[in-house]
Amino acid sequence: MQTTVQSVAEFAGAGLHTGTAVNLRVLPAPVDHGIIFRRTDLSGVAADVPALWHRVIVCPLNTRIENDAGVSVSTIEHLMAALAGLGIGNALVLLDGPEVPILDGSAAPFVRGLLRAGLRRQPAARHALRLRHPVEVRDGDAWARLDPATTLQIDFTIDFPDPAIGRDRLVLNMANGAFLRELCDCRTFCRSADVDRMRRQGLALGGTLDNAVVVDGNRVLTPGGLRRAGEPVRHKMLDALGDLATAGMPILGRYTGHKAGHGLTNRLLRALFADEGSHVVVRCDAATEARLPGAGVGPQDLSAVA
Repeated sequence: MQTTVQSVAEFAGAGLHTGTAVNLRVLPAPVDHGIIFRRTDLSGVAADVPALWHRVIVCPLNTRIENDAGVSVSTIEHLMAALAGLGIGNALVLLDGPEVPILDGSAAPFVRGLLRAGLRRQPAARHALRLRHPVEVRDGDAWARLDPATTLQIDFTIDFPDPAIGRDRLVLNMANGAFLRELCDCRTFCRSADVDRMRRQGLALGGTLDNAVVVDGNRVLTPGGLRRAGEPVRHKMLDALGDLATAGMPILGRYTGHKAGHGLTNRLLRALFADEGSHVVVRCDAATEARLPGAGVGPQDLSAVA
């Protein structure tokens, strides 16, 4: 069955890169609506932007979508990960600014708000994209790949020179609430040396030690340190889930990312959809639905992200 929110979920905060204060609401949507962002601060233009792979504009530090009228919404990946992790495939997202608020730098505030709003199952079949053969893209020593699997799995490797981050790898099966338990509270991270450079470029204007893990060599500068072991690689997996959600439906496949980022994951989706023989859209039976991210998740799981 398809899923939307039961009632309106509301969020407010500044965008990480623009620093602009934004109010955001996630509203219920009908069957087969998908995830659509609507800019309420604009008038006289087409303000709806579908959260789909072919609408993504490649950015090094976030995922931005743009419609044919040039209207864009930036930094959608954490909210998209929350929606995908809860199995929400239909929602209208209203926001009065150009960027989704960063909140605490993770997806946990979105998950809490969406669970409090409730989830409503819709009497319509759910479809998923099943891999028939592998698809891979590369950029230097970074690469991303999708392989056939019976459920969504994420295998991610990071490798940073700062010992506080270092090299790490984690593999997770995303079925049955794994996103809530393992990934949703893991925050975006950056190196202290990069902060000034980003701000000179007009980025990270809303970034603080309250919404990002900042490291300097072997030190974590953010008060309280890491929330859990492997938080950086877990956050990269969170980002990957959000970016994969722009496929427009759940993916039955194993995603492997090696030093991959938003742009490489989007290139992977473009390669996937360009190769018609690489995949097939299937109607989910009960057994398949039970293996999808968000299956069985509900308000009773709030304690996992409180």
